[in-house]
Amino acid sequence: MAAGLVLLTSCSNFHPAATGPGTITVAAAADLQFAMDELLQNFRRRNPAENVKVVYGSSGNFYSQIQNHAPFDVFLSADIQYPRRLVDEGLAIGPSLFTYATGRLAVWVPQQSPLDLSRGLAVLVDPRVRHIAIANPEHAPYGRAAMAALKSAGLFERVQAKLVLGENIAQTLQFVQSGSAEVGLVALSLAVAPPVATNGRYWEIPLNAYPPIEQGGVVTLRARHARLSTAFAEYMQTSEARTILKRYGFSLPDKE
Repeated sequence: MAAGLVLLTSCSNFHPAATGPGTITVAAAADLQFAMDELLQNFRRRNPAENVKVVYGSSGNFYSQIQNHAPFDVFLSADIQYPRRLVDEGLAIGPSLFTYATGRLAVWVPQQSPLDLSRGLAVLVDPRVRHIAIANPEHAPYGRAAMAALKSAGLFERVQAKLVLGENIAQTLQFVQSGSAEVGLVALSLAVAPPVATNGRYWEIPLNAYPPIEQGGVVTLRARHARLSTAFAEYMQTSEARTILKRYGFSLPDKE
């Protein structure tokens, strides 16, 4: 899609409640948690009079909430199929749909863990591993990717009884950090973030082990502030935002 978005106020059936400076709420996939701090800092520097609030969670849950008229202005999903469905259902603005990154999956353990990550996914069958944290595949794209990786490696049947499910990929990481699981299959963007990287070790799962985690965003039909919602969606496609996302381990879509 072209970098520039169609101005949302020109779309039929879209009636923003505000046109001046204001506040928007962004529903963001949990894998963006650390990268978003930097993205927001730079966006606010460009738009000092504006306010962007971010709520993190699983993409599938956000999709259901938006279907039920949750007051989110922008949706940043870890699976672009959710924003596409919202467009098809008339709940999001079609011209605002965009891809911003491809997520990557990693095996993560605390720094003090005795597990040898050089074994790759085979480390999961180590007898010292009693619990393996993954995101819930029913509504979390990283959970579905984790299941695919386990099946691709021929390990799913052997480790199925050890799996513990996080509500989203951030909670999945927390399970391992807290000791509730010995190892987790988490977003690379969380594993490489400074607060996490200093306290853990990771092994990146090869991209051919699971379907691409294509991540995308959209402005919802209920957006209360058309101009600011559009501006934020456009910012997520800038070279500045792409540089930040790449630094946090995301692969970038082919454009520019």
